[in-house]
Amino acid sequence: MSKNVSSCLRFTRQVWQSFVTTGGHDARCFPNLVVEEATPGIVKASLKIEPYHVNRVGTDGVCLVHGGLVLSLTDTLGSLAVASKGKYMTGVSTDIGTTFVKPSGRVGDTLWMTATVTGMGKSLAYTRVDFTKSLQPNSALLAYGYHTKYIAKSDSDKDVNFDESGAII
Repeated sequence: MSKNVSSCLRFTRQVWQSFVTTGGHDARCFPNLVVEEATPGIVKASLKIEPYHVNRVGTDGVCLVHGGLVLSLTDTLGSLAVASKGKYMTGVSTDIGTTFVKPSGRVGDTLWMTATVTGMGKSLAYTRVDFTKSLQPNSALLAYGYHTKYIAKSDSDKDVNFDESGAII
């Protein structure tokens, strides 16, 4: 990983850590989320599925990932994708949704996510989060989500500017 990309990754991980240290929803629902990679507008993360991530429905007596977890991760990863563009305060949600394609895993599996900023203006940011079994290029799509954020009033003195490679300008 180049030094330039590391600046974006380090910043995005700092924003994630600020989510966790507040002790709210993210800290309770997925404290084991790992931000694996970050470049401006793209964040890749992983989450090991724990017993508290599954619902009571499954196949052959094995419980599967709860849909609410996938929606919550869409929210958080969409926010982290906005953070990867240099925004410490990532705005508020205006629209969010998830489509479930296949079961997203069982206890012990790792869920992989790629969050992408698909558009960003002065007021709104649009993101998409893909959920897969791995980060390999042809990994099966398990679910995907979209997340729109109002960012017009979320400027912070902690914001940074990245060039396209992820270096701080």
